[in-house]
Amino acid sequence: MKTFAAFHDRSTLDLPIHEVLARAVEGESLTPGDGYRLIRSSASELPALMLAASQLRDRGKGQTVTYSRKVFIPLTNLCRDKCGYCTFAKAPNHPEAHTMTPDEVLAVARAGQAQGCKEALFSLGEKPEELHARARADLRRLGYSSTVSYLAAMCDLVYRETGLLPHANCGVLTRDELIELREVNASMGLMLESISERLLQRGQAHYGCPGKAPALRLETMETAGELGIAFTTGILIGIGETLEERVDSLFAIRDLQARCGNIQEVIIQNFRVKFDIRMRDHREPSPLDMLRTIAVARLILGPDQNVQAPPNLAPDIYQMYLFAGINDWGGISPVTKDHINPERAWPMIQELYTVTAEAGFALRERLCIYAEYLARPEFVRDRFRDRIASLVDEQGIVRQEETRW
Repeated sequence: MKTFAAFHDRSTLDLPIHEVLARAVEGESLTPGDGYRLIRSSASELPALMLAASQLRDRGKGQTVTYSRKVFIPLTNLCRDKCGYCTFAKAPNHPEAHTMTPDEVLAVARAGQAQGCKEALFSLGEKPEELHARARADLRRLGYSSTVSYLAAMCDLVYRETGLLPHANCGVLTRDELIELREVNASMGLMLESISERLLQRGQAHYGCPGKAPALRLETMETAGELGIAFTTGILIGIGETLEERVDSLFAIRDLQARCGNIQEVIIQNFRVKFDIRMRDHREPSPLDMLRTIAVARLILGPDQNVQAPPNLAPDIYQMYLFAGINDWGGISPVTKDHINPERAWPMIQELYTVTAEAGFALRERLCIYAEYLARPEFVRDRFRDRIASLVDEQGIVRQEETRW
C-alpha cells in the first residue's frame, strides 16, 4: 500500500510555514512533505494555518455551510470487528445485543419522517454472521442469509413507506454486495479511519478487526466509484496513529478521489473516551489538534472537497471548526441519539443555525447525497429522482420551505 512518511525528506519540516500556505492558497497541489510540515505546525502558527484553510474553503464553497437532517437506524450492533474505541458493537451474550425487526426499523423511520428528516442513516456492525452464531440465527429468523441482504431489504422498505433517502454505513463490501445496495441507497459511507496497517497489530486500536484493513476499505470505495455510488469517508484521529500517518490517510483519500471521483465528503472525527471500551485510558485529541487537523485536511484536499467535523463530539469548541475550513456539519437528528457516541448529544438544529450565523455563515439543509453528485446522472438512481426533485432547489440543496426546526 502506498504510504509516504518512510520516503519523506525530513528537511521539508524546516520549510517556513508561510511558503507552504501561500502555495496552497494559490491553488498548488500540496505534497506529502508539505502535509508533514503543516501537521506539525506550532500553536503560534495555527492562526495562519486556519486562515489559509478558510480562504481555500471560501474559494470553493463560499459562505454556505450545510447539514443533513437524519434519523439514525442501528440495524444490528453485532459485529465481526473488535475496535478498541467502539462502544456500539456488543458481544452476542450482552443484554443490549440486538438486531432490529422490520417493525422497529419502520417505527424509527416514521418518527424521523414526522420531524422533517430526509435521510435514513443505517449504521450497523460489519458482517457479524461471519463470527457470531447469534447473528446467523437472527438472520434466519428474519428470513435472510446475510446482513447485507437484510440491510438492502430494510433500505427498500424505509424508502417505500416513508420517502426517507437511505444512506448505509456497513463496512467493507464486495462488488456484488455494492451492486445489491446501490439500487436502494441514495449514497453510502465507509470511514477509512487510518491508512496505518500498524494499527492492526496486537495492542493497537484495530487489532482483531479484519474489516479495518486499509487496503480493503480503499478497494470498497474504489469499486463504488466504478459503480456510480457517492461515498462519504474520513479519518478518525487520536486512535494511536502518528501525525505522519494521519497525513498519509488524507493523501490516500485525495488520491482515491482523483482516480474515482465518488468521494462526496471527508469527515475529520475525533476519538472520545468511553468507560466501556478497551481504549478507555487513551488520551483524546486536544482542541488544538482537532483544529490543526481540520485545517490541514482542507489544505490537502483542496477547495472543492466537502469537509465535515461532527459538532457533538466537541460541544464547547465546534464553532471554531468553521474557521479551520469545514463546510458541513454532517447528519443531525432531531429524533435519535448518536448510537456511535451515545453520550454525546447532537446540538439542537436551531442552535446549529445560531452558531453558524454568529460566525458569518448561512446554514442550509442538504440531502444525504450532495448537490455536486445530484448534478451527475450516473450517481442518482432512477427510483429516487422524483423524490429528490421534490425536495431540492436549483442549487441542489433542500428548499427553504422544506426546512423546519
